[in-house]
Amino acid sequence: MQRVSLGGLDVSGIGLGAMSMSDYYTGAGNDEEEAVRTIRRALDLGVDLIDTAEIYGPFVNEELVGRAVAGRRDEVVIATKFGLVSHDGAGPNVLDSSPANVRKAVEGSLRRLGTDHIDLYYQHRVDPDTPIEDTMGALAELVREGKVRHVGLSEAGPDTIRRAHSVHPVTAVQTEYSLWSREPAEELLPLLRELGAGLVAYSPLGRGFLTGTIRSTRELAPDDFRLSTPRFAEGNFERNLRIVDEVEDVARSVGATPAQVALAWLLAQGDGIVPIPGTRRVARVEENAAAAEVVLTSGQLARLDALTPPVGDRYAEQDLARTGL
Repeated sequence: MQRVSLGGLDVSGIGLGAMSMSDYYTGAGNDEEEAVRTIRRALDLGVDLIDTAEIYGPFVNEELVGRAVAGRRDEVVIATKFGLVSHDGAGPNVLDSSPANVRKAVEGSLRRLGTDHIDLYYQHRVDPDTPIEDTMGALAELVREGKVRHVGLSEAGPDTIRRAHSVHPVTAVQTEYSLWSREPAEELLPLLRELGAGLVAYSPLGRGFLTGTIRSTRELAPDDFRLSTPRFAEGNFERNLRIVDEVEDVARSVGATPAQVALAWLLAQGDGIVPIPGTRRVARVEENAAAAEVVLTSGQLARLDALTPPVGDRYAEQDLARTGL
């Protein structure tokens, strides 16, 4: 597995998103032992950036990751997030990046993860009620104390990133980036390269859509988060299948899977980008890790670049408003 520098943090070129092991997606939380095996297999394959958050579950996903990496802490780069749980009694899904809440959040994450430090600690969503300078000041204190090694932001806009970086270096920004979510290439990526920060691409497989394994929304459970997103809405989903058809055609010509082609496209977008495909199955993490060996020709890349954008926003309106983009 090749290595990538995220603002000075050395990580594997492909990471692992743990969210779907515990929450949001069909089947989440049904087989924790397989999820633990998946994380450990990822480490065996050299995939060492493991991404979680206190809101996933909430809390249980960090506990799962902590259990999976026990005894192998020196092999893993743990990334987790705060800011979508208010610890003053308001609870989950309440934006709170106040310095006091940051303090409470990090202590809980450290305990659940079974570690004395977090390698990459992200603000999960920008808190409009707390100046980013105050939040970054609190994070800088945690870095000085050794509880956090590197600081990141998730779904933050360019102005917020610049202001945050002026207080303490931003190692990485996490956002959705994939064949069907290319917006980061327009403004975000150039800014991060200017600042010397990296980009961590979540949902690099289009929330599973680009794998070609989902051909109907009837395959998803009624409470699957994806059903609330416009791209999976009735009518839009069917129209978006044409994107999968193109990816599958390229995959056949390469001798790879659609998921591997989607990841290989991301890896070809330049330095400082690390996708974190999510899975809870050993076979899938093996498939995703092998994408690092897939080489796309200039013609294949051009064909993928020319794909028509998907129909529908990536989030419902209320969730999109929280992205800060």
